[in-house]
Amino acid sequence: MDRGTRDTEPGRVVLRPAGEVDMANSAELEATLTEALHRPGVREVVVDLADVRFLDSSGVRVLVRGAAVGRERDVTMRVTGPQPGVARVLRITGVGALLGLADSETGRPVARGWRGLD
Repeated sequence: MDRGTRDTEPGRVVLRPAGEVDMANSAELEATLTEALHRPGVREVVVDLADVRFLDSSGVRVLVRGAAVGRERDVTMRVTGPQPGVARVLRITGVGALLGLADSETGRPVARGWRGLD
């Protein structure tokens, strides 16, 4: 998994992993995401999945854990731009709302929280 991190504006960090996020390399994404969420002054962390072609359950776990850490620290953590196969994994695991994904049919943001329950 290749990765890129950039500060796009004060308080906002964008992570852009590439390739595959699986059991072999999800720890790398987790370390990068955790570091970003703990940066002083950060208010939002965006994980741009446009270049991720495969995501397994260990990658989903990293993203869900990142969202939980973000909530604890009052930092918005969301994902954007998943390719169709990755979007499908996030949809069938039911974590799209937690990760701030827009509804695929309406294009509108889904409710925040686990399955939109809060």
